[in-house]
Amino acid sequence: MFAVIKTGGKQYRVAPDEVVTVGKIDAEAGTSVTLPVLMLGGESPKIGAPLVEGASVTIEVVKHTRGAKIIAFKKRRRQNSRRKIGHRQDFTVVRVTSIAG
Repeated sequence: MFAVIKTGGKQYRVAPDEVVTVGKIDAEAGTSVTLPVLMLGGESPKIGAPLVEGASVTIEVVKHTRGAKIIAFKKRRRQNSRRKIGHRQDFTVVRVTSIAG
């Protein structure tokens, strides 16, 4: 059985006991969070409009981490104009504990 969940404006396909990296979730490491389900798959799939009634996914926050540094460099030739900025995205590593529904 698998489920499609939505968090942080993105959708993820998850299965029980799977470790997934998602956008930052405001929860301490070790706590459990319940997320709504967009679709349940398996023997008898269920598609929500927009959510599946009575279905939920429980995840456990493993740790908070950051992605690799992305460099945004802009240069305008012959004008002595340069700009360099870096960015590191915040992520949360979660483990799917159960899919109810």
